Amino acid sequence: MPFAPPVRSAVLLLAGCLLVAGCADGGPASPAAPAGGKEADSGHGPVSLDNCGQRVEVARAPRRAVALDQGSAEILLSLGLADRMVGTATWTDPVLKGLEKANATVPRLAERYPSFEKVLDTEPDFVSASFLYTLGKGGVAPRERFTELGVPTYLSPADCVGKDNSGDGDGVRTAPLTMDTVYGEVRDLARIFGVPERGEKLVGELRARVAKAKADADFGDASVLYWFSDSQGPYMAGCCGAPGIVSRELGVRNVFDDTTEEWPQINWETVVDRDPDVLVIADLTRKAQSAESAAKKIEFLESHPVTRSMTAVRKKRYVILSGQAMNPTIRTVEGVEQVAAALRTYGLAK
Repeated sequence: MPFAPPVRSAVLLLAGCLLVAGCADGGPASPAAPAGGKEADSGHGPVSLDNCGQRVEVARAPRRAVALDQGSAEILLSLGLADRMVGTATWTDPVLKGLEKANATVPRLAERYPSFEKVLDTEPDFVSASFLYTLGKGGVAPRERFTELGVPTYLSPADCVGKDNSGDGDGVRTAPLTMDTVYGEVRDLARIFGVPERGEKLVGELRARVAKAKADADFGDASVLYWFSDSQGPYMAGCCGAPGIVSRELGVRNVFDDTTEEWPQINWETVVDRDPDVLVIADLTRKAQSAESAAKKIEFLESHPVTRSMTAVRKKRYVILSGQAMNPTIRTVEGVEQVAAALRTYGLAK
């Protein structure tokens, strides 16, 4: 989506310096206390870390953060950092349950990509994103644009570690993604904001949920297909992104595990030929492609002369997930839980 070129004076540049780098004579100010009361910041910075090929330097715990993708926003909200956020953007789903109240206090800059100008209007001292595209050409702005103004940026390692984004499409996985990479993102952000204990607590909760979801279950003979969006040129999951985490954790077979593309577009004749036992379907609230909602997807599957003959369609073996559960985020854990529950319901557990 095109974005408006920034119009900023030297005054804003100086303000960015004061906010982010702490270049006033008196040094960096203390950050706002985190939500939750008794817990004080464990560290005020500076924090320095390697992130997707760039060195990120954060002079102090951010007080005016912008999360440019829903996945990143939900991590910050889950860490109790709503009072340090001045904007979010690029949403595909309703916010994670339990975060509604906190999310309502943070301005939504855009449903998709806000302009660079609009982000700067919030006077951010930190910007995070879930996808390389968001902080690249065609998204909000390249990371370098923020760096020039002294605003540090953080990109989810899940979109760069073990992944080649140099070609067209959504990238190719050179190594299977694991939840450890997502947990690493939680820890990084918690450290940047000076609340590492909260990060460890959240990681522990997520690990426990995965372990519980897959306990005492054998789904070895089950085959699944993950459909994210579009009915005309459907985007199906390849082997090794977030849906790959779900498949590997549960020991099921993705019928398109022979491709390392993140979200290849696959024709329906090929899908029918693979004939999965279960269809995992993203339920999106955005309207960027055809058949975004789960209801529209199922309507298509059951009316199309090719797809309605599939085993999963005839037996109505559907698993409805949020888009975020099929992206590499903390909500991928939801994907593990809900697919495991559905496989048991459909009698596919041994």
